[in-house]
Amino acid sequence: MPKTNKFTPYIWLISILIPVVVAILFTVRIPNVASLSFLPPIYATVNGVTAVILLIALNAIKNKNIKFHESLMKTAILLSLVFLLMYVAYHMTSDSTPYGGEGFIRYVYFFILISHIILSIGIIPMVLFTYVRAFTKQFEDHKKIARYTFPIWLYVAVTGVIVYFMISPYYI
Repeated sequence: MPKTNKFTPYIWLISILIPVVVAILFTVRIPNVASLSFLPPIYATVNGVTAVILLIALNAIKNKNIKFHESLMKTAILLSLVFLLMYVAYHMTSDSTPYGGEGFIRYVYFFILISHIILSIGIIPMVLFTYVRAFTKQFEDHKKIARYTFPIWLYVAVTGVIVYFMISPYYI
């Protein structure tokens, strides 16, 4: 039995719980708390830094710098968690900002936003399975799934920044 099998139920549990809890928390407004409206540019920056770290980590592993790659990937995971916490905190204290663009750009925005959201949910188990395969030293299996995890995670990080820039003129 592969080493990752003992982690599989936990990975799926976490992968289901995170989007469900986030969806539930989106319906919660904390009363009598100042809006955390300063957070969007910060969490967009965290997304951008995550994208850069992913690219540096790819370069590190291609150059066989395994320890550096490992540190960078742990940092990328941590930054993704920090992003998620700030994102939820913002939405628990602020109303969602409607996109005000019109015409073709509105369709572009919603395509990017919807693909970003769907892939951000799907990337959770992919990152966890990829990480566990490295953690359990199943490097061939790690490499096989990382081929798919990396570009999707990079897309999610980059589109998070793009969504921020597209909606930022409409923040109140």
